[in-house]
Amino acid sequence: MTVILLRHGRSTSNTAQTLAGRSEGVDLDEKGREQAQELVRRIGSLPIRAIVSSPLLRCRRTVEPLASALGLEPVLDERISEVDYGQWTGRKIGELVKEPLWAVVQQQPSAAVFPDGEGLAHVQARAVAAIREHDRALSEKHEGDVLWLACTHGDVIKAIVADALGTHLDTFQRITADPASMSVIRYTALRPFVVHVNHTGDHLASSLTAKPSEKGDGESKDVPPGDAVVGGSTD
Repeated sequence: MTVILLRHGRSTSNTAQTLAGRSEGVDLDEKGREQAQELVRRIGSLPIRAIVSSPLLRCRRTVEPLASALGLEPVLDERISEVDYGQWTGRKIGELVKEPLWAVVQQQPSAAVFPDGEGLAHVQARAVAAIREHDRALSEKHEGDVLWLACTHGDVIKAIVADALGTHLDTFQRITADPASMSVIRYTALRPFVVHVNHTGDHLASSLTAKPSEKGDGESKDVPPGDAVVGGSTD
């Protein structure tokens, strides 16, 4: 099972340098709308079987062109919604960097709890649970490997990728998730494999369309699913 974690396109809040959080009505800006259209070309002929999205407007707008092209109806899941930043919501980033909590968010995010909002540790728990649940359900529904897409938010993606890498949440600020970027994780019974992080190029790797036994990029039909090749590659 492989999931493409798509961050929404650039929003009006990104442009204004404010922390959108769960503010209502934050839409894509002109660049973000272009990015949403470009997704159809960037993903190309990859066999996406399902689209799951944060219910916030900027995510729904981002997947609209792709969903239309693929003939899919996005499923909205609150568990991959943006962080509830509480009293920080809507404030200028330039103001927030002066808050004592900002240093905690940067240096020990697992301990960061936003005033009247939620903690980043809770965000990771809910988001990872949602991704893994959708992954299992789609695997059972389609009886095998499925490629699917989840459109969500920067901090949420970083938290999911950190979990897949097996690193502590306190290291998640080392991960980048730019607007309209795609990070790809393949889940197996044994472990996740992080295939791409912050992909912003024209096309995702064509290897995503191949089954493990058909690949020549480091996987082998002789290696059990979920095992890593000793030596790093079969090429």
